[in-house]
This record gives sequence, C-alpha cells and structure tokens, in this order.
Amino acid sequence: MALLIVLITCFVIIFATSQPCQTPDDFVAATSPGHIMIGGLFAIHEKMLSSEDYPRRPEIQKCVGFEISNFLQTLAMIHSIEMINNSTLLSGVKLGYEIYDTCTDVTVAMAAALRFLSKFNCSREMVEFKCDYSSYMPRVKAVIGAGYSEITMAVSRMLNLQLMPQVSYESTAETLSDKIRFPSFLRTVPSDFYQTKAMAHLIQKSGWNWIGILTTDDDYGRLALNNFAVQTAANNVCIAFREVLPAFLSDNTVEVKINQTLERIIAEAQVNVIVVFLSQFHVFDLFSKAIERNIKKIWIASDNWSTATKITTIPNVKRVGKVVGFTFRRGNMSSFHSFLQNLHMFPSDNNKPLNEYAMLLSACAHAEDGDLSQCISNYSQGSLAYKANQDIERNFSLRNDFLWDYTEPGLVHSIQLAVFALGYAIQDLCQARDCQNPNAFQPWEQIQSKCSKECSPGQMKKTTKSQHICCYECVNCPENHYSNQTDMDRCLLCNNETHWAPVRSTMCFEKEVEYLNWHDSLAILLLALSLLGIMFVLAIGIIFTRNLNTPVVKSSGGLMVSYVILFCHFLNFASTGFFIGEPQDFTCKTRQTLFGVSFTLCISCILMKSLKILLAFSFDPKLQNFLKCVYKPIPIIFTCTGVQVVICTLWLIFAAPAVEENVSLPRVIILECEEGSVLAFGTVLGYIAILAFICFIFAFKGRKLPENYNEAKFITFGMLIYFIAWITFIPVYATTFGKYLPAVEIIVILISNYGILCCTFFPKCYVILCKQETNTKSAFLRMIYSYSSQSASSLAVSHVSLDSTNSNVTTTNPRSAAWQKSKDLQAQAFAHTCRENPTCVSKALPRKRISSI
Repeated sequence: MALLIVLITCFVIIFATSQPCQTPDDFVAATSPGHIMIGGLFAIHEKMLSSEDYPRRPEIQKCVGFEISNFLQTLAMIHSIEMINNSTLLSGVKLGYEIYDTCTDVTVAMAAALRFLSKFNCSREMVEFKCDYSSYMPRVKAVIGAGYSEITMAVSRMLNLQLMPQVSYESTAETLSDKIRFPSFLRTVPSDFYQTKAMAHLIQKSGWNWIGILTTDDDYGRLALNNFAVQTAANNVCIAFREVLPAFLSDNTVEVKINQTLERIIAEAQVNVIVVFLSQFHVFDLFSKAIERNIKKIWIASDNWSTATKITTIPNVKRVGKVVGFTFRRGNMSSFHSFLQNLHMFPSDNNKPLNEYAMLLSACAHAEDGDLSQCISNYSQGSLAYKANQDIERNFSLRNDFLWDYTEPGLVHSIQLAVFALGYAIQDLCQARDCQNPNAFQPWEQIQSKCSKECSPGQMKKTTKSQHICCYECVNCPENHYSNQTDMDRCLLCNNETHWAPVRSTMCFEKEVEYLNWHDSLAILLLALSLLGIMFVLAIGIIFTRNLNTPVVKSSGGLMVSYVILFCHFLNFASTGFFIGEPQDFTCKTRQTLFGVSFTLCISCILMKSLKILLAFSFDPKLQNFLKCVYKPIPIIFTCTGVQVVICTLWLIFAAPAVEENVSLPRVIILECEEGSVLAFGTVLGYIAILAFICFIFAFKGRKLPENYNEAKFITFGMLIYFIAWITFIPVYATTFGKYLPAVEIIVILISNYGILCCTFFPKCYVILCKQETNTKSAFLRMIYSYSSQSASSLAVSHVSLDSTNSNVTTTNPRSAAWQKSKDLQAQAFAHTCRENPTCVSKALPRKRISSI
C-alpha cells in the first residue's frame, strides 16, 4: 500500500511538472497580494532541462533539481515581508510579493524581469516603450535578488530602464558597484574586492606561494579571477593554473570540463592550495568526483558555497581535505526558526515551491533523516511549469528540523536586511502619502537630499558599497567595541583582557577584579561554620582532658591520639581560610597542601583506631595473627602521612599552584588559583580516598561491637559521609566557573570534616556528659564480658560479680577445646580494653586468668 502511494505521488509530481507554462501567471512561483508589490528572484531549481538539440521555438524550458537551500531563501523573503506586515513599521499598508524561480538561468530571469516591468493593473501583460518612465507605474516597486552575479547583471540592465530598485542578497561581483552601469542596483553584502583581498592575505600569511584557481565562465568568475590575480601578485604569490568551468549546469560540457580540471589538479602535484570561485552546484559535482579519485587538497571557498549545506551532505566529504571559507555576517535567526517550525500551518495557496516541497517530502516519507536530501534530489522534477494539484492534501509532517539544518544563516540575514531596507525606504516615502493607493509613488523616487543620517557616538557607518561615501547605515557598536565621535567609519576595540564595553558604548570600562572576598555573604557563612568547627574541636579537647582517666577516653586511643586527631580537625577547619580573600602565591600553595597533609594524618590515626578495635574484639585466630603483625601504630601513621607529604612536595616543586587571571568572561577578571597540575591535585585527593576506604573496611568489620564501645559503627558513618561529599564534589567542581569555585571546595571540606568529627567524638562526649553511669570500669567490663561470652557459642557462662574487688568468675562444663579458646579470647579483649590501666583487669579477673593475656 505504501509503495502504491509513493508511485501515485511520483506520477502526480511528474505529470504536474511536465506541463508547460500556458499563461504568465503559471510562470509565478509564489505570490501574495498587497498595496505595494515587491518582486523576488531565487534559483529554486538548479538548472534548465537540457536537450541535445537547440530549442526550436521560443518557449521557457522546464527546470529540474529542486534546491532546498534556495527554497529556504524564498521562505526567508516571505517571512521578512510577513514580519513587516505584522509590525507597526507600515501601519495600514500591506506589502505583497511576486517571487519567480530563475532556475539558475539568465533567460528565465530575464523573462521574470519583463513581468516586473509590465504595466500595473493592465488587462494584458505588456511593457510600454516610453522616452520618459517618470510617470510609468510598473507591476512591482522593487526587486529582491538575484543570487548569482551573472543573472543579477542581466536583470539589472533591464530594471535600469525604469530605475527600479534592485537589492541583491548574494551577488558580490565588483563591477556591480559601478553606479554608471548599474545605477539602481544595491546589495546587502560586500563586493568581491574585499573577499579576494582577504583570500590573498590569508594565503600570504600562511606562507603559500604556489596555488591553483577554479572559476566559472561568466562575469562573476572572470572578475573575481582578475581581482584575485592582482591581489596575489602584490603578495608575491604565483598562480600555477587557472581552470574555467561552464557557468551553468545545463551546459553539456560541464562534466567533461570537471574531469579535465581534476586531471590538471592531479598533474600539478605540488599545488596543495586551490581557490574556488564556483557555485555550490559546481562544487558538489567537483568534490564528488575528487573523492572518487582520492584528491586531497586545501580548498579556499568563496562566499558562494562556503556555508552550503549541500556540500556537507556529500558522502565522505572529509576526504577532499580541508576547506577554509569566507561568508557573510549572521544575524538573529530565532524568528525564522519559529517560522519554519510552523511552516505546515502556513497557507500554501499560490505558493508552488511550498507545494512541490510538500509532495517531494511525501514521496520521501519512507526515507531516514540522513537519506532525505538524496531522496528529494532523486525524486525532484520541479519546473517553472509546475501546476499544483489541489486534490492532494498536506497531511504530512514537514520535518522542520530537516529544513533548519539546511538553512544558511548568512544568506537568510542578508535577505532579511534587503527586505527591511525596502520596508524602511517605503516608510519614509509613505509618511506624507496614502500608500494604500498603489500610485502613491514611483519606484525611482531618494526623498531627502542627505543620503544617510548622522551616526552618533556609540555607532559606526556601514557603507552600502556604492560609489558614494555619503550613503551608509548606522549600526550600533557591538559588545567590547566603542566609538566616541560622530560618523566614525568603524568602532574601536577595547582591550579584552582589561576592559569591556556594552553594545553602543562611547567608551571602554575597566573590568572588575573578582574573587571570593571576605565580605561576600557566602564567604562569611563558610567562615562562621569553620569557626564553629574550631570551637567544637576546642570544646572536645577540654572535655577529654578533664575526663582523662575514664574508660571512654582510654578506649579512644588515649589522650595523645585524640589530641592528634583533634589537631588535624583544627588544621582542616583553619585551611578553609586560605580559600577566601585575594589569591596569593603563598595561599594557593598552602591551602591544598595543608588540607591534604592534615586530613591524611587524621585518616591515618582513625585507621589505627579501627585496627585496634578489630584486634580487640576479633575472635578469629587467623585474623588475630594478621592484625597483630599489621598493628604498628606509629610506623604506619608516619608512613601513611609521609607518602602524602612526598606527593605534596613533588607537586610544589614541579607544578606548584599559582595565581592566574581568568579573562574569558566579558566584564570581569576572575582572580583564581590555578592548581598547576590536575594530576597532582587528583593524586592528593585519591590517596586520601584510598586510606579512607581501607579505614571504612576495617571499621565496617567491627560495626557490631558492644553498645558502649561501638566506635567502629560511627567511624563507618564518618567515612560514608566523606565519600558522599567528595564524590559529589568532583562533577560540581568540574562544572563550576567563576569566583565561587573555591567555595565549592570549602563546602566539601566542611562537610567531610564535620562528618568525621561528629561521628568520632560526639558519641563519646555524649556518654561522658550525659551517661556517666556507663562511663565506669565496671560497666565497661560487664559489657565486654557479656559480648565475649555471647561470641563463644559453646560456652555456658555462670554468674559473674563485678561489684567488688574480691569477686570470682566461674565457668561450668569446661569440657572442650572451644571453651579454652573462648577463655583466651576473652582475656585478650580485656587486655586490649584496659591496656591503659592494667589494674582494671586485676580487679575483675583472678590472677590465673591474666596469664593468657
């Protein structure tokens, strides 16, 4: 069924497009009524349908090769006119349009020009011959187009008869600037003089002096070649060969000439740079064949094809080498993008290109996005004789993203400028006239004797490339540019590293230097949290000092270990101060090394505590032996910390952090610490993470210890908080930019530091201050004894009295080896717990039990 629909659609397209033009109205591509009519010339099809014989009668030939990019140029003109009609620019006056397809052929364009010049509101299509056309009222008031200079020149000579304004959006031939030969011609793009000068400058700066040139055999190609030859000669650049291709694809010799050109390129092996003044259609065929012959060069592209999407769709186009192109300035495309998104809602009446595109897209509905362009090219049979079939409904998706991908922003912007230039000219003419009357003014009528208004400071003159220096437009100076006088030819550039300027500025402003300063509200908050942490550290130190001989303090490793850990926390909180304020080389080097070493020392001490807890309460003999061998507190702490010291020292010696001015932002200079080596920074953090992970594993194994002695569980939580904080830090730090980048690291340091501090010391402080009855030797021994007794499943425990120093511990049924093993493990647990005060064991157990410790 789907195949049948496709075949029917193709038949309708071929049948519709095969009909010749019967009346002049059939010749029109798109039209819309209005009080003032604007003509348009666009090469919607790429060539005329050629035949071997010469034409036998004077008729307009059929056109083939529907061009999506040029169809989009037509839509750009329609959209711009719709924008004017929907605005207040011409209140009460509606612009209409008549758009014709030139088919990239001078003859067809001339026929359209005759239609433009025909008498307005006449019953017959006729152009009257007059000696004076001052009072003659033609069909349209002005013409937008054409695109190619060869066609534009021919049309312009005809329009000169009535001095009808012609505004081109793409023709760049230098000869069109001659106001004697083309008095009514204007354009919104620079002439080839500037393009060829830029090309020659590029070649000279790149050190190339042996190049080839490809051009078309028309006025555009010949003039561009002559201008370029003059420019290159002045720069001591030699031209190895000049190849000229037929101007139009309908010429049967095009393919033969392209093959000859490729042979010449292969023969001139030392020529690696080729300048190409061709149309996108010529380049498409040239590159397709160059890929087949494995020709790889540097191609310098003219504006004719530098941004053509048609070229980028060539399979394996990257194999032709590198392309350096010149193009036009781009503008805001958001409005046109929205227009394309809603194109399926746009009226299709009297718009043959839109209907043709609709049917071609329907025929290619089965094609994937990547093959859609090729499918349309294969199915395309559009011609000027195209006649829409009203029975076919546009009930398909227009796949607007496909159209947007083929949009050339520079050309669309140029077309918009051309339409709006006519709009503003009509606005000036209609201020004192009733322009709803089509006879209100003639096409040839410049109202003021001053060509352009004076440009104020903050603006610059943008010339129209005419021979008169008095004709220009006033455009605002872009950002980071300024002008401080009236009628300046160009805006002056600010020093982007130290100064900036807004749009339409009359002066440059010095960039503000930004960093996370002490007065920033976020910095104040972070400092307050750091000071609060330091107060917690001091308070914990005082509590531990006043309760030095209690079991809780002793079980924490003693006062010395606790002081070392608390001192590390103090340094961690203090290190955050080095992240705030104006960066200096000293603070940049100190902040990371201070944090890295102090945090490593802290984790190392906690690691030893985890080992000690596991050693005290492990009842696995193999694990006991391993832990006894590993448990060397002072050497391990010094070794773990020493490795970090070595890493930081190497970092400071070979790639030390330093102050850097970040000038990438338009209005500010960010003063920041450049870390010197991302690898070293990552190694410091990674090493801490490894130690923390080992600590986490050891603590996790001891998480089920007695309630009053369950320090391992809190160490586990502290390490989890650390991991969560730093895992979150990595993507946030990598995507944060600006003065608040140091604040991200401060926040992570505070989170991890608070997490470990709270989990390590707050539970102990809670027991010391609020549960003093459990902070006694007897309570600890009772709990430890109960835990060790429960761990020996084969041992029955008798009543144990721990209230007096003369109490005895008795056991029943000592009948197995398990009992002896459990007895020894209990004794070891007591020994580790009371290592700081051996008398606690003697008060709890008989002397004969101590012999196994």
